[in-house]
Amino acid sequence: MKRWQEGLWALIGLATVAFSAFLLHKELRSHSPGEIVDALKAIPPLRWACAIVSTGLAYAALAWYDQIALKHLKRRLSWRFIGVVSFVTYALAHNIGATVFSGAVVRYRAYSLKALSAAEVGVIVAFTSITFTLGAMLMGGLTLLARPEVLSRWVEGPHWLAPAAAAALLAGPWLYMLGALLHFRPVKVAGFRLVYPRPPIAARQMIVGPIELIGAAGIIYFALPAAGNPGFLAVLGVFLASFTVALISHSPGGLGVLEITFLKAMPDEAATDVIAALLVFRLLYLIVPLMVSLVIVAVYENHRLLGALRRPQ
Repeated sequence: MKRWQEGLWALIGLATVAFSAFLLHKELRSHSPGEIVDALKAIPPLRWACAIVSTGLAYAALAWYDQIALKHLKRRLSWRFIGVVSFVTYALAHNIGATVFSGAVVRYRAYSLKALSAAEVGVIVAFTSITFTLGAMLMGGLTLLARPEVLSRWVEGPHWLAPAAAAALLAGPWLYMLGALLHFRPVKVAGFRLVYPRPPIAARQMIVGPIELIGAAGIIYFALPAAGNPGFLAVLGVFLASFTVALISHSPGGLGVLEITFLKAMPDEAATDVIAALLVFRLLYLIVPLMVSLVIVAVYENHRLLGALRRPQ
């Protein structure tokens, strides 16, 4: 049954990529590849530098995700080890798709070496997913409060719709903090018993999630032209929606899904500029980390293999 479900999700992901590629082709057929290359060349070095710093901020926050989860389990590991594991986990998971499942495999491979059980690794996976969800809801709600017009990029409705959506999004983090403060009963998810964290841990989750999303959205913001830029909050709002849709799609790296969702939400921007910014995002947030993580995995596995061969039978 489990294999059947995994195969179904893989098919859904591939179908989503194919459909998104079709929509993307329709959207960009009036633009030549040369125009996109020109848009990439037009990004000033300073904005490239800012995009790189934003990438570092995002991955540093992702490492903090794991550190907070381990603190919740009252496990103490070195920051260096956590940083490497987190980097490889997210670099692979973001590119492979099905982040929760692929991330669980990488984490178990690494954390089991530090005597963590499968149940504890399961809690880490669930905890980091919750941290991301809380951060997305918190930033989504605050963005809609600050810039209600962002919602009109997808939905036309009465003036109260954006504040109502913001209140619904902010209710999740608020209830979560309330559960931590009042020690609500544990929640059972997929066989795992999730205990509400201690208030200081929950507070850290509320900080790190937004930091990671701000860093990731900052890559696209800095890669867009300064002239006519809709502003960071608008880019952040569009990124939150697009990245969430891309994750739900289960397509590898959100390929095509992220692009078409972003383009539809930013009709006033030149399509070539938006695609160029998204290419920068893919390069810095997905491709380069993937290449580095593959080197790390290759070196690590080679080291383990050599160690096993040298060990006396």
